[in-house]
Order: sequence, then C-alpha cells, then structure tokens
Amino acid sequence: MKEVTGDLIALALKGDFDVIIHGCNCFCTMGAGIAKGIKDKFPEAYDADASTEKGSKDKLGSYTSATVLRNGHKITIVNAYTQHNWRGRGVKTDYDAIRKAFGGIKVSFSGKRIGYPLIGAGLAGGDWKVIATIIDNELQGEDHTLVRFAP
Repeated sequence: MKEVTGDLIALALKGDFDVIIHGCNCFCTMGAGIAKGIKDKFPEAYDADASTEKGSKDKLGSYTSATVLRNGHKITIVNAYTQHNWRGRGVKTDYDAIRKAFGGIKVSFSGKRIGYPLIGAGLAGGDWKVIATIIDNELQGEDHTLVRFAP
C-alpha cells in the first residue's frame, strides 16, 4: 500500500487515479465524510448508490460504481458497502464486507490506479490496522494508494 497526503477527490480530478473507492452505508445517504464530497462532485456515483435498495443488508460486501469524464480524465467512483448503518456509537465497520468488496474490486479493476481514504476507520469507527491488512491482502499486486486527507 502506497500512502500520500492530500484530497482524494482533487487528486482524482487531476488524473492521479483511474478508480477511487469510498465506504458507504446501506441507506443511500452519502451525507457525511468523503461520501458527501463525492455526492457533490460526482452525482453519478450517488445515482448508482440510490439505484439500490435502501437499507438492505444484502448490499454488504458489494459495490456500485459510476464512470465519469472530468477534466479530460476518465474516473470510476466505487461505492463500497462496508457498513450497514451510520447511527449510534461504536464500530459500524463490517470487516468481512470490506474483504468481500475489495476482492470484487480487484477482479473488476485490476491494472488500474486505485485510490481510497481511510475506509471504515473514520466515521465508521473501525481499526485502520485491521482494515489496511485486509486491503493489502485483497489488492495484492495492484497499484493502490491510501490518501490521508489534508485540504
């Protein structure tokens, strides 16, 4: 796993990544964290999320995506369903869902430049050490980069 500091959305718009991934809950909200920024900059990604069944636990471990053209760059935004809901305290991250989603992402986007934030470790309360190990295992051999947010 490579690591950089910056703004994942801005880096994608600049052409640094072919695919960006963010963690979503299963309720089609995209109302906080990086999801809100993605919804604002890439409404197509929100439309892909909104086309799924709101609240369905069956989405855990799956993902939706939208491919857009911005600033002459083709970018695929992946909505990975890594937590069921967003309410309450405690850990909302589902580690098995992260594993399953990233396994599918490797199959679908192998060979692409992939970027992601601290998926599941921010608002969802997960342990980044556990999540990083899962991502490294599932994306082994791929060009993937953690983007630690800094404006």
